[in-house]
Parts: sequence; structure tokens; C-alpha cells
Amino acid sequence: MLKAFADLSTPLVADACVRGGVPLRVAPVGIGAVVSGHRIAGRALPVRHYGSVDVFLEVLSRAGQGDVLVVDNGGRVDEACVGDLAVLEAEAAGVAALVVWGLHRDTPELVEIGLPVFSYGGYPPGPVRLDEREPEAQATARFGPHLVSDDDVVFGDADGVLFVAAECVEEVLATALRIRRTEREQARRIRAGETLRRQTAFDDYLARRAADPSYTFRRHLRRIGGAVEE
Repeated sequence: MLKAFADLSTPLVADACVRGGVPLRVAPVGIGAVVSGHRIAGRALPVRHYGSVDVFLEVLSRAGQGDVLVVDNGGRVDEACVGDLAVLEAEAAGVAALVVWGLHRDTPELVEIGLPVFSYGGYPPGPVRLDEREPEAQATARFGPHLVSDDDVVFGDADGVLFVAAECVEEVLATALRIRRTEREQARRIRAGETLRRQTAFDDYLARRAADPSYTFRRHLRRIGGAVEE
């Protein structure tokens, strides 16, 4: 999956979701990589955290090679829920990355380990609570407004993290590649002196919009085969 994502980005995948009518499920703003430049793509392995690492140890027993551990800590910013030992254990289980709706700790150790971790950031204290576990603890994970299961694929890079239903991934990636080719060609032409306004027949768009106020730029781009907004 990471190989298929190699020439793409989360913005391209997001645009492809919009273009294909696939639900756009993006992690909340602020979720980012501990180590700049890390990119991730893999099947989601969801787990909910309740204050103890034991739930991680349980779910890792069914991890597949290349899975992305998606940790639901409710977006809490008063405790870190993963550290170096949890990350090392995940790596030993074949997990390719962790995405945490919450905070991490042991940042220098995580940098040394090198396994991609995405979270809201570092925070020294671990949990001092132990909440009652829900039945869905290892079946689904909440991540912002989204519910993630092992039927989802996780993509992440410098712009953030998003989730796509596995059944839609092939279509979404194919569309993202087409958008990328169009945008790269548009960028090449801008550098060569052909403005984006000229490439997108912007004067024609303005004339059509004047005659028909419902005529949007997105509709115009689709009519001429451009790609700027999605």
C-alpha cells in the first residue's frame, strides 16, 4: 500500500475522494508526524485506550504485516497514551506505523526507533486513570468525528492523516494519480510562462458565470479537464 501511495499525497487522495463521491474522512487538524517527512499507508488496526497498555498488547496479537495501529484516546491532551515500549512492541508485531488521537511521550526514543508515529504532540505524563473497557475496544476506534475499523486504509504525510474504506482505495488512488498528472502538467506550463488563468480559460469562465450565476469554477474545471480545487 505504501508503494501505491509513493507518488501521491494526502491532498491528492482527499481531492480524489471528493471527485469520486467517497466520504472524506480526515483526522483533526494538529495530528502530525513525530519525525518530519514520515509517510504512511496501510490497513487500519483500531484500538481504544482506557488507561492501560494491556489493550495494545491484546490487539497486536492479531496485527498483520504493514498494518497501521489507530489509537483512540478521545483526543485527550492531559495524558500521553503511547511511548517507546508500546511503539517497540508494535514494530515487533509487524505494525508499520501508529496514528494516535491524543498525545505521545518518549519523543527522543521514538525518533531513534524510527517507526512512524502521528499524534497531537509530546507530553510527559502517562495516564493515571483506568476506565471501563467498551465492547468495541479492539473493533473500532474513534478519530475525531470518524469511526475507523479494519475495513479502512490509513494514509498520512506532512499534510495530515485520512481514512479511506478499503473497498474504495483502488478507485481513489487511480483518480489521485490522474489528478496528479494533470496538476504536474499545469505546474510545468506555469513555469514555462503559461499562466493558470490562461490554462483554465478563466476569461471564458467569468463570461459563462456572468450569463449563468450557477456556473461554478469547479464545474468549469471539470468541463475543460483541469485540476486545481479537486
